[in-house]
Amino acid sequence: MLVHVDSNAFHSCAIRGDDITVKSYKVESRITSRFCHTTVKSSVVNSGPNAQSIGFNVQIPKQAFITNFTMNVNGITFVGSVKEKTVARNLYAQARARGKAAGLVRANSQDMETFKTEVHVPPGSKIEFELHYQEMMQRKLGFYEHSLYLQPGRLVPQFQVDVYIYEPSGIASVETLNTLGEHFSGMAKLTSSKDKAHVVFKPSLQQQRKCENCTTSAIDGIFTVKYDVLRDSNVSDGHFVHFFAPANLSPLPKNIVFVIDVSGSMWGVKMKQTVEAMQTILDDLTMDDYFSIVDFNHNVRCWSEELVPGSTIQVAEAKKYIQNIKPNGGTNINEALMRAVQMLVKASNQGMIDPRSVSMIMLVSDGDPTVGEIKLSAIQKNVKKVMREEFSLFSLGIGFDVDYDFLERIAMENRGVAQRIYTSHDASDQIRRFYSQVSSPLLRKITVQFPEDSVSDVTQNHFDKYFSGSELVVAGKVLPSESTTLNSFTTASAVSHTYTCTHTEADYLELDAALAQQQHAFTGFARQMWAYITVNQLLVERSLAPTAGHKRKITQRILTLAVEHQFVTPLTALLVESEEGKERLLADSPNDPKQESPILVENDPHFIVHLPKNNMDICFNIDSEPGHILNLVSDPGAGVVVNGQLVGSKRVGVEEKEKEKVNTYFGTISVFYQPDGIRVSVSTDRIDLTHGRNNHSFTWGATADITQDRVKVSIVKDSKVMVTVDDKITVMVLLHRVWKKHPTHVDFLGLYIPNNNQYSSQAHGLIGQFGQEPEVRVFNLHQGADPLKKKATMQVKGNKLVVTRGWQKDYRRDKKRGSDVFCWFIHNSGKGFIDGHYTNYIVPRLDSFLALPP
Repeated sequence: MLVHVDSNAFHSCAIRGDDITVKSYKVESRITSRFCHTTVKSSVVNSGPNAQSIGFNVQIPKQAFITNFTMNVNGITFVGSVKEKTVARNLYAQARARGKAAGLVRANSQDMETFKTEVHVPPGSKIEFELHYQEMMQRKLGFYEHSLYLQPGRLVPQFQVDVYIYEPSGIASVETLNTLGEHFSGMAKLTSSKDKAHVVFKPSLQQQRKCENCTTSAIDGIFTVKYDVLRDSNVSDGHFVHFFAPANLSPLPKNIVFVIDVSGSMWGVKMKQTVEAMQTILDDLTMDDYFSIVDFNHNVRCWSEELVPGSTIQVAEAKKYIQNIKPNGGTNINEALMRAVQMLVKASNQGMIDPRSVSMIMLVSDGDPTVGEIKLSAIQKNVKKVMREEFSLFSLGIGFDVDYDFLERIAMENRGVAQRIYTSHDASDQIRRFYSQVSSPLLRKITVQFPEDSVSDVTQNHFDKYFSGSELVVAGKVLPSESTTLNSFTTASAVSHTYTCTHTEADYLELDAALAQQQHAFTGFARQMWAYITVNQLLVERSLAPTAGHKRKITQRILTLAVEHQFVTPLTALLVESEEGKERLLADSPNDPKQESPILVENDPHFIVHLPKNNMDICFNIDSEPGHILNLVSDPGAGVVVNGQLVGSKRVGVEEKEKEKVNTYFGTISVFYQPDGIRVSVSTDRIDLTHGRNNHSFTWGATADITQDRVKVSIVKDSKVMVTVDDKITVMVLLHRVWKKHPTHVDFLGLYIPNNNQYSSQAHGLIGQFGQEPEVRVFNLHQGADPLKKKATMQVKGNKLVVTRGWQKDYRRDKKRGSDVFCWFIHNSGKGFIDGHYTNYIVPRLDSFLALPP
């Protein structure tokens, strides 16, 4: 039996496999005082005639910590335990070295992250999966939203979702949102009382069907429960959680500088959506607010050199200015932020800023710096140095080309927050919603205090701002005392006065007794919530630690807490093993990839084809010769052709030439757009853009953004070139430099083509043919000569192929070492997986289309 744990694309069915029967799929969430414990269970039978891999995928919220995963396979139970990552990985490595079952979790960092496991079992096998995760509910715009991603992928006889809410201080409102679509309108049943609510969603087998006689499930989306509470604080199990969200306060005036990226990469949809969002945001400004706009590419411009009031006239002028922005050029983030800070400093020095107002910078960008100061750590230091204590920085990162970790660090270090904006149809709504959360500050400089000798290990209790519709949370341990209540004292600066509030917590012995009587309450919520908040705050401190020694101390504190409270964090891992410890799998916390899995081509050349519908990666090499030009994409319908010319490694001498095969690499990649007669040729020496008789040539030492008719070219110095044709087809070419004196290695190019390119139905080529994804089935998994590389049979395009489980390198994030992509490897230059023979894809010129598809 093989157990494998991994991650993949955002849209993946909960249960995967052929000829399987899903007996049940049940989700239960228990929310007590805003802390939630969710359990996802499924029971599956391999009802087919063959052994096969059965997958279990769960989308979990980004802010959640996985706390356990168990699995029962034909009576063998796999139990999870959180350990320090190095310890867990060593145990995992021992299992792999023995050829035993093992796997690795990697999940994509979006609003939801993917937990995915796979088990290979014989026919008739019964498997039970169970995943647990915990999260703290975040109050935004006056409500909490609990979201569960449901995509069973098939009809399920026993399908049920239960959400239990217990708020000792009382529930103000609760409702289910119709986010699963009209098909399930009114099917979620809600019962509630003063302090409890229960939502159950239990569609019958017939109700799950897309249509009356359909065999496919209509359940595909996010199930959402929205609620708010009557505010109070809770003490339980020796821990307290204090909630602060005052109402009926007037907003503080604000001073805001919008810093907007208008580099070439923002061209098209990104800029259109940013402009749409800014139109609404500017309309939100009042006469009490002051604002300006800084837009930047390789240069920095200010709409107004000074802050101006948010009058109707000024807002109209600003909207007109933004509407006329034409993106082009590089990205000078450092100078743009310096200019924004200088604007706030000048206004403050001249007495323009109300002492009780809130000053903030809102940065919107889609890429890393390419002009001026490009070292991220230096930009971070520069901003920190000039930012005053009363200023805040909020960062919005559009898409996956931006270094989101940098935007998060620079925001957190300067009293703000960051958010990623996904480049979907509702990106402008995402920007507006983020702004709404920070557009109405009610209090500044908030401090929550407790009597001396009453509490310890208190989480953050000083806050820079409180925004309307949000909530501040402080937690800690209660010290032994004769009293069974806890007092708190809060001070803050409001619009026209100093805000003070004294609060006495309810008797916590009564709460413990009440919790014990609740069937569906999460009895350990206060202890876990304190640990959850503490670990998250320590992770932020660790990312900003000024010295290695300080970082080590914080790391040790995180490890101690995460292991004690069983949280899978960036520093811990979940080791899941059978009762005898003979078979193990490892769950790491997720990385933050910049982009979804594309089709990758690297040295030799290695092809990695991601098949989203089949939820797998396929690898193959092309064993061709230097000088050959391979067709990668040939799409006469779209008028686009992408070809690559091979170069060989250096040859040391005649003897070596005879003994060893010459390695090949791509030395030139060409993108030709026939309708406009434009060709972009990228080599290891330069980049050429040819249009008729006109030729523009750039070295790799340049950063530039060029638009010629319907072709856009973005060059990042010594790094990559992005070519976009008609806003439908994108090709990214990555430069790999090697040591010039290396005896055999040469500079080469890597090629990355997204899965969401919009080809015509005529597309073909070594890569283009996978625009129409083939059906792939992998079965008969068995041990190979190498214990780390299993073998299996793949059925594809009417062929049965022997394939090997292995890995190839993806160099997008780490150009030196790369990251491993696990895949099924096709032998013999992709024979049986690609149409025809690889020699059918050799073309005479860099602008040649395929004569006929193989």
